[in-house]
Amino acid sequence: MRAALPSRPAVQFFATFPVGPASRPPDDGSVPGERQDWPKDSLVEWIVLVLAGVLEAVWATALAASNNFRRPGPSMVFVAAMAASMAGLAYAMTAVPVGTAYAVWVGIGAVLTAAVAMATGAEKASLLKAALLAGIVGCVVGLKVVG
Repeated sequence: MRAALPSRPAVQFFATFPVGPASRPPDDGSVPGERQDWPKDSLVEWIVLVLAGVLEAVWATALAASNNFRRPGPSMVFVAAMAASMAGLAYAMTAVPVGTAYAVWVGIGAVLTAAVAMATGAEKASLLKAALLAGIVGCVVGLKVVG
């Protein structure tokens, strides 16, 4: 046996859902398409992000110097720098959006790692490599400028 449906008319049913200006929340100045609960980034988080990027270059260079973790000194530097770099990245992501923070962190680390490798002779330096690394730096700066 089927259960009986409520006998309320459809008009009465739909009247329970307000439509129109009365149903809209008051304008709070929010911008459509932007997260309203995201904190605005501050200078402190950006400084920590840059330092975390520098530490990424430290751990990458230490990893290469550790000879597959056979040398204890560079291996310990790798572990310490990687932990500090990840902690700095995590802290910066409390105020800087994840995509921007990660791109900046990787960009700084990649440019500094390549620069150190070229400066020490571990990697051949060229004008083209320098120009491409400068392009990465320009993109990282552009991410900060664009916001």
